[in-house]
Amino acid sequence: MLRHKFNAINTELDGIKFPSKKEAQRYQELKRLQHNGEILFFLRQIPFHLVAQVKYVCDFLVFWSNGQITFEDVKGLKTDMYKLKKKQVEATYPITIKEI
Repeated sequence: MLRHKFNAINTELDGIKFPSKKEAQRYQELKRLQHNGEILFFLRQIPFHLVAQVKYVCDFLVFWSNGQITFEDVKGLKTDMYKLKKKQVEATYPITIKEI
């Protein structure tokens, strides 16, 4: 079995393959929040296209019942590349990415 370079454990849930247990757990939390009516719905793996053909993919886009919208990225280790891309996305688009 190959190990993930950041020691994350691939996890499958509802037929969806997640790159880490932490991201799968957040998915379960969002499903529970949706079931309880706290959020309307959520989307997974939202791409943002940046300059020079660079792409950043945000883990979750959450539409809350109170009208709030959040962009969430589940992180264990914040690599330099992640920090750079996050900064570029937030400078290019009028959003803030919440780290879970």
